[in-house]
Amino acid sequence: MSDARFDVLGIGNAMVDVLAHSSDEFLAQNGIAKGAMSLIDAERATQLYARMEPAVEISGGSAANTMVGVAGFGGRAAYIGKVKADQLGEVFAHDIRAAGVAFDGEMAHEGEPTGRCLILVTPDAQRSMNTFLGASATLTPADVKGDDVAASEITYLEGYLFDPAPAREAFYKAAGIAHVAGRKVALTLSDPFCVDRYRDEFRHLIDTEVDILFANEAELKSLYQTSSFDEGMQTLMRHCPVAALTRSEHGSVVLWHDEVHVISAKPVKKVVDTTGAGDSYAAGFLYGFARGADAQTCGHLGSLAAAEVISHFGARPEADLKALAGKAGLL
Repeated sequence: MSDARFDVLGIGNAMVDVLAHSSDEFLAQNGIAKGAMSLIDAERATQLYARMEPAVEISGGSAANTMVGVAGFGGRAAYIGKVKADQLGEVFAHDIRAAGVAFDGEMAHEGEPTGRCLILVTPDAQRSMNTFLGASATLTPADVKGDDVAASEITYLEGYLFDPAPAREAFYKAAGIAHVAGRKVALTLSDPFCVDRYRDEFRHLIDTEVDILFANEAELKSLYQTSSFDEGMQTLMRHCPVAALTRSEHGSVVLWHDEVHVISAKPVKKVVDTTGAGDSYAAGFLYGFARGADAQTCGHLGSLAAAEVISHFGARPEADLKALAGKAGLL
């Protein structure tokens, strides 16, 4: 039996997600890049929010969504992220704790307000994200609680948070603590936008600190500057022991040391909203890995969670993931 207090601890941008339906025309009229994540400032966030249709607001952020998913499988999850002591900061803290995730970081009392991500979902279920980082980007190494990292089977790092230099330092601090304690470090590349900006830095982090990498096809190709998924996959196998590479409706490919496992996507009657699909996949995979599951089981737990979240509006699971996994014979 593991001596870990947590299965997974996530470190990421603590955001409040604001989700609304949108048309392609609205995206074009407002200069929004479809299917991508764009960073915006406070003024742009205020303008877009005023123009959006009625929205659903819930604590979010990529790694936070993943930790909620881990908890949904019955896992022990914790989270480190920065919010301000304002209304949205309180919303974030209440929501993530109510979902069963340990979150006890100190809120900022000065500086930028709590971050928010304005997510516009078009009829084809594509999500276009407009992110005001706010307080989330002010995370520093001082926010990393060494005892919690050392007590976690896996520390999961969110690529979106890689932009500010102090956050990068926090990543390396957390990874160092994890490895000294004999734990694993996972990284999600988050978005091709992130990889394009910090390709060399991500490669160095992967080479030196990462045991488990999550990436989609576009992120992998950007990482190794290739037009071939297979070429990117072969290159990655030389740099990272375990990787989960998602390919939308084509499922995923799990690289497990010298093994390659192709995992089918779980069928969905109707794709409603792809927001959080990658986050949920990571939740299932990480939960399985932390509990000692094999490559196939980890991949199928990821596919199950991703299928659940894209079948409805919003980035958090609505069904009982533990029950679904049990029914599928995965737990």
